[in-house]
Amino acid sequence: MVIISSVIILGVLGMLFGLVLSFAAKKFSVKLDTRLEKIYGLLSQANCGACGFSGCLVFAESLLEGKSHPQRCPVTEQSVLEKIANILGVSLESKTKRIAVLHCAGSKINAKDKFEYKGIEDCISANLLLGGQKLCIYGCIGLGTCVKICPFGAIKIGEDNLPIIDEEKCTACGKCVETCPKGLFSIIEEDKLYVVACKSKDTGKDVLKSCKVGCIACKKCENVCPLGAIKVKDNLAIIDYNLCNNCGACFEVCPQKIILKRENKIWLKKS
Repeated sequence: MVIISSVIILGVLGMLFGLVLSFAAKKFSVKLDTRLEKIYGLLSQANCGACGFSGCLVFAESLLEGKSHPQRCPVTEQSVLEKIANILGVSLESKTKRIAVLHCAGSKINAKDKFEYKGIEDCISANLLLGGQKLCIYGCIGLGTCVKICPFGAIKIGEDNLPIIDEEKCTACGKCVETCPKGLFSIIEEDKLYVVACKSKDTGKDVLKSCKVGCIACKKCENVCPLGAIKVKDNLAIIDYNLCNNCGACFEVCPQKIILKRENKIWLKKS
């Protein structure tokens, strides 16, 4: 009888505890916003961090909390952003697509090496050794760290040992900008047609010792620009894209042909 009574008591207690837990679960449960799964599913899932958040899920949560805006994600296509905006009930601004560009033309043919590098195939590691193997300390090391870091496979190393950006795949996430130890990448709007493919701040005399095509700070581009959109600062020509109207005057007069023109999504030098 004692055993039977104990079993009955335990059974009753189990039922009571079960009811209490069931009530508590309903009372204190956190209701999940069904929109979270929809928004997260629309995002790229690349978790690149270009939006400023640690991943796509955290970004989706911030959108629902009103702490962010869909257009903070530079890697998501406009049509997808519109779907997310509709879910959230917000509007989007029209924006021009942005792309990453390389500011170096110091290929293995144009730029000299100061030594033969035999080490880890990584630009950051190579840069720790006297700034890399290039005689120009500002030039592309060419070991493809940007290729490895790009979450969208938008960069490859060309035959000239320089990175090539596939604009169709590029989402302007900025990973290459953050990673390159030489700071050779930047993000611009795709309707900008000219770029200075050099980052050297050496004097013109020293540039010519290390690279055939580096900027020599001759200021011909600066003098010919009708809008003052290109200036030579620290021996380097720099374009102010807020002023540039794509007139191409700088492209025409550059003696080093280091100002490139974008045609059919390819950057070309003056022939």
